[in-house]
Amino acid sequence: MNSKSDKAVVTFGELLLRLDPPAFQRCTQAETFTARYTGAEANVAASLAEFGIEAYAVSKVPEHEIGQACVNYLRRFGIRTDFIVRGGDRLGILYVETGFSQRPSNVIYDRNHSSIREVTTSEFDWKAILSGKQWFHFSGTAPALGANVVAVLEDALDAARAVGVVASCDCNYRSKLWSPEEAGRVLSRLMGRVDVLICGIEDARKLFGIEAPAGLAGDEAAHSAYVAGQLRDRFGCSHVAMTLRGGQSASLTQYAGMLSGRDGNGFSKTYEIEVVDRVGAGDAFAAGIIYKLLLGASVQDAVEFAAASACLKHTIPGDFNLVSLAEVEQLLAGGQGGRVQR
Repeated sequence: MNSKSDKAVVTFGELLLRLDPPAFQRCTQAETFTARYTGAEANVAASLAEFGIEAYAVSKVPEHEIGQACVNYLRRFGIRTDFIVRGGDRLGILYVETGFSQRPSNVIYDRNHSSIREVTTSEFDWKAILSGKQWFHFSGTAPALGANVVAVLEDALDAARAVGVVASCDCNYRSKLWSPEEAGRVLSRLMGRVDVLICGIEDARKLFGIEAPAGLAGDEAAHSAYVAGQLRDRFGCSHVAMTLRGGQSASLTQYAGMLSGRDGNGFSKTYEIEVVDRVGAGDAFAAGIIYKLLLGASVQDAVEFAAASACLKHTIPGDFNLVSLAEVEQLLAGGQGGRVQR
């Protein structure tokens, strides 16, 4: 872990227990499962903590041993848990079957009636939580959990605006949680209070009806730049980031990123990646964007760093991107071709 900076980021979202069958097995085969704790926003906090940022995960977990185990797990990786509230009956669960070759990874949710679905606005004093912080982040998986969670987010975003804290959102659309129509309606209400938006080309189309002209379909750079510009114009964001992914199987992928800001667009190099676990790569990308923009980096430097960070996440089992700042910078400088470091 890197030495601490003077920057602090607050994230808000659901915390979950992740269970994985071993060695590429299906759930129907498994007799044991590997247990980890996760959550889209906690994944971002874990990356930022590795980079030396003071990172907080704000959520609600049950007041029993599984809730405490989750909190302990976050603390193990340097995530601050000061503002996690306790209550409710259960922690949500997701089962992850890691894909291989032509078989894609598969996520099975068991998160109904989880603690965070019972949150109320009275449980969070957002002005106190955000005091002295520089950034607030959430993803679309949080408002997908219900109107009361949306109300908590609205309070958080209003407080962030009031105290001058930058707000970011990763749309993170999940079809198993809500429909594109509902997601588009709810997220559109929130986006006017967001400064930095992370949204893929497909999500922009499904959720917000934004598509590039047909003539740009074969030009990925121009296509993504057009869609990002439309998102910035519609919601008034200072920056819009996108990941650009290709590949023909679950085991091999091409990965790059783009970032659109008021000073222009930046495009990262494209990485050819052999995948260990792609879950959490988008959160690693979001963390990279947040980290660099916090430091005042250009759009080009920010997107190069974010894409390199996400590239490394593909090589790590679990959701957390457990790589140091030095490791990302080494990859940016040309890497070591996978050679043993000794």
